[in-house]
Amino acid sequence: MASRNFTIVATNLAKGVIDYDTEVFYAMLVTAIPSEANLDGWGFRSDVTSEHAATGNYTTGGFLCDSSVAAQDDPTDSVDINIVPDVGNGNAVFTSSTITAVGAIIFRQIGGSMATPATDNLVSFVDFGGTITSTNGDFNVTFSTPMNIDVN
Repeated sequence: MASRNFTIVATNLAKGVIDYDTEVFYAMLVTAIPSEANLDGWGFRSDVTSEHAATGNYTTGGFLCDSSVAAQDDPTDSVDINIVPDVGNGNAVFTSSTITAVGAIIFRQIGGSMATPATDNLVSFVDFGGTITSTNGDFNVTFSTPMNIDVN
């Protein structure tokens, strides 16, 4: 599966629930690719059943990301929303970690606390293109530069 948006993101955009220029976004590592039913049915961080456990300096709840709205692409009638990890020049590095992950799930954090998974809005699944593993070493996360969410 390629990287994909959760279906709820279109509803949240239409209702003005998410402002990609000002909101706080995180990404969490996952051990399983969400199914089509998951992409259609999940809306909140509490729905995710495959988040990787804490290890090394990776903590459950994920890592901070930066987001911005790029210029509209008139030929495709789409708007690109750029989301990248906010750690070390666009990369997230988790040291002394034993991690096996297939991707990351980007979500909008609500209320300024990682203690509210039932209200954190899911945005996208980022597919790593296979299983990436580290054993008591560095686990590097790099999204496409930038991670583009096409909304049309």
